[in-house]
Amino acid sequence: MSKHSSLKAVGGAGGKRSVMKRFERVKVLKERGQWEEGKSAVGLPKTKPVK
Repeated sequence: MSKHSSLKAVGGAGGKRSVMKRFERVKVLKERGQWEEGKSAVGLPKTKPVK
């Protein structure tokens, strides 16, 4: 039995995400020179997603 055409996923996770993962935020902060080694990754400042 097959799925009805209206129930199939279209596009999935396409488009831009408005939220960055923690490791992505640390990477951006390192590129900007705002990251201190040995610092905790909890409570990071907000960063805009890279376009």
